[in-house]
Amino acid sequence: MTSSEAVDLIRDAIMMTLILGAPLLVIGMIVGLAIGLLQALTQIQDQTVSTVPKLVAMTLAIVVCMPWLADRMIDYSRNLFLEIPIHVASK
Repeated sequence: MTSSEAVDLIRDAIMMTLILGAPLLVIGMIVGLAIGLLQALTQIQDQTVSTVPKLVAMTLAIVVCMPWLADRMIDYSRNLFLEIPIHVASK
């Protein structure tokens, strides 16, 4: 395996991590922004008011996105395992 192939594998792994994490992070950011705005308008500064809705929203996002996330992870793993002989043979 050449160094460029190793860099490609690492880049693909990082991109897959970003793609899989993006929906949950975006949901958390949107809910956090909405709760922060609500707290600023009402001047309620309790930490549980911001934490609990984010946890609930991100849990629902995981449940809704799980089939898509699982398909992406399975496809990535399958392609990675299929490419092992190619990388080993290129020594």
